Amino acid sequence: MRLRVSPCRSVSPAAHLLREGTVVTKSSNRAGLIAEAGLVIALAVVLNALTVVQMPQGGSVSLVMLPLFVFALRRGVGLGLAVGAAYGVIDAIIKPYVVHWAQFILDYPVAFAAVGLAGLFSTAFVSARGDARFVRGAMLVVVPGILLGTVARYAVHVISGVIYFSEYAPEGTPVVWYSLAYNAFVLVSGALCLLAAPFVLRAIPALRLKDRS
Repeated sequence: MRLRVSPCRSVSPAAHLLREGTVVTKSSNRAGLIAEAGLVIALAVVLNALTVVQMPQGGSVSLVMLPLFVFALRRGVGLGLAVGAAYGVIDAIIKPYVVHWAQFILDYPVAFAAVGLAGLFSTAFVSARGDARFVRGAMLVVVPGILLGTVARYAVHVISGVIYFSEYAPEGTPVVWYSLAYNAFVLVSGALCLLAAPFVLRAIPALRLKDRS
């Protein structure tokens, strides 16, 4: 009878430390990402409280979308959509204007998730951060990103307005035109974000650094 002795596979200390370091790095990155998302939502809440114009049936002119745009451009469209939707739910808790459950979904999580579509330009934004002329290069990406997110949110609010707020349209005014005009506060807010973007890009040195993933 022959006994087979399996060779013992030993793991070198260096390999073991490398493996542990990888786990720690991934955990740290995950924790940092969660902290960043929480900070972005908190900033959005503060900026939404600093309204320029408050609309009567919900909505306001503010810089609320600015931190959501920055996060989406840094982290990509998937995380941008998720954090935008999370903020939308929080906004509904803080400043609710709900007439129907479907209107709640449209005007809050879906509308603010749409802001995260700016993350479609994330790859180009990350590449621009390595350029010496960072602000100029980044703005070529930030502008279309902000425009896309703004128009997407505006479209969602317009649809909600046509379906659920037609009673507020003045007599003789087509509800579509009324909704387009009322929800123009989103376009004004997007314009403010465009004006503020260059200052934000200059003021946050961390944006110049490439993330370690």
